[in-house]
Amino acid sequence: MVFSKKNLQKNRIYILLTFYPISWVNFASMQNTMKSFIEYIPIFTTLFSIYFFREIWGHYQHKKTAYLLWWSLGVLTFGLGTLAESINALVGWSIPNVRYWYIVGALLGGYPLAQGSVYLLMKKKFADITSSLFIFLIVLASVFVILTPISIPENFDYKLSGKVFEWEWVRYFSPFINLYAFIFLVGGAVFSAIRYYRQGIKEAPFKGNIFIAIGGLLPGIGGSFTRAGYVEVLYVTEFVGLLLIYYGYRIIKLNKAN
Repeated sequence: MVFSKKNLQKNRIYILLTFYPISWVNFASMQNTMKSFIEYIPIFTTLFSIYFFREIWGHYQHKKTAYLLWWSLGVLTFGLGTLAESINALVGWSIPNVRYWYIVGALLGGYPLAQGSVYLLMKKKFADITSSLFIFLIVLASVFVILTPISIPENFDYKLSGKVFEWEWVRYFSPFINLYAFIFLVGGAVFSAIRYYRQGIKEAPFKGNIFIAIGGLLPGIGGSFTRAGYVEVLYVTEFVGLLLIYYGYRIIKLNKAN
């Protein structure tokens, strides 16, 4: 056979036409499979939150401190939020589940965990005042979430989102609550880590707080992607974030036990 320049060019075109569509189809299929798998990650997050809650609730029962009570509530509400995402993946989109998800996920979110840090790091008077203020705010916002009419936008993908609320101003509550949660959950963990580091403690308490800070930050990053339409990022960051918070909690707990 003579491999002329013309023949080689024809063969190259034939190979591209033959294999490129197959490769593209395989790649698209892999993308769809991965996307489908990610949609079920909240189920694993919910199951792990049950395990985490049982451990931290037992810790609270032993110590009876306010910060452990709030942290227990935080892990519980975290799991309730991912439960709504699990329901959406298994059963499908529904108006009651959207309202439920927004209350436990977008409004409560990381607030109880952050409030636990407030009780641990701040004066009790400040913690009590902020508890009363934000509980009132969350209850008020929850009532509006329940009452708001639902309007399905065009080309809606039926993912969990506050975009369906006809009263758009209802969504203005969550950024304020989440900012407070970020400051005291992530900021509180970073502050504690720096304090331990300056004291020359560079092992358990320092490392534990670093893991908690990163774990608290990740769901916030995922939430920003959700507002841009990429809710799958939130599912991943929630799962990884909760694992890191648990790991940091375990490091600190075991260090205090020793």
